[in-house]
Amino acid sequence: MQHVEDTLWTRQLARDTLVETAVRYAGDKHWDVVPGTSVVEGTAGRRCSCSRPRCATPGAHPIMRDWAVQAASSPALVRRWWAEHPDAAILLPAGRGFDVIDVPEQAGCLALARLERMGLPLGPVIATPTRRLQFFVLPGARDTMGELLRRIGWGTSALDLVPKGEGDWVVAPPSRMGASGSASWAREPTELNRWLPQARELVSPIAYACGRSLAQAR
Repeated sequence: MQHVEDTLWTRQLARDTLVETAVRYAGDKHWDVVPGTSVVEGTAGRRCSCSRPRCATPGAHPIMRDWAVQAASSPALVRRWWAEHPDAAILLPAGRGFDVIDVPEQAGCLALARLERMGLPLGPVIATPTRRLQFFVLPGARDTMGELLRRIGWGTSALDLVPKGEGDWVVAPPSRMGASGSASWAREPTELNRWLPQARELVSPIAYACGRSLAQAR
């Protein structure tokens, strides 16, 4: 029965509009949500709705300057925001219900397969159109990542492994990100993975995958 409920939730998420998806993240998952900018089509091509000509993260940054204060899990407030900005990207602030371990797609896919074979606990995983995978873990990962990597023999700058915590955000599916495409779930959020793992449970297989990808690229 639980598997059926999770499948139905995933199918519904795929059918939802941005506002309905944002509401479901807030109401069902109890994640804080904040509206981001959107990608605008124009005669000169795609640009960010913030109108900065050289925006580094088109469609992928908050609309509000005080977004960290404004972010909330109130479905009514979320509906109001998206009524005003219907094409806004859905941003989920890190450092609250979760932190994120952000790695290159190739390494992330290798790590994901390795973690599943090992039977280790996994939370949701976002796949970005910029070819990154983002693993959800319990808050505190960013503050401890340097020490965790040193313990297993990696320097903090040796790997393309970026922990995201308080003050950071992730772009949630199905939000569009620049000209690259839309964010998607490599591993959907369901009731089966709502209990997130500690970063220390995942860091060794993920670091190994990043190191292997780095060696292959040289």
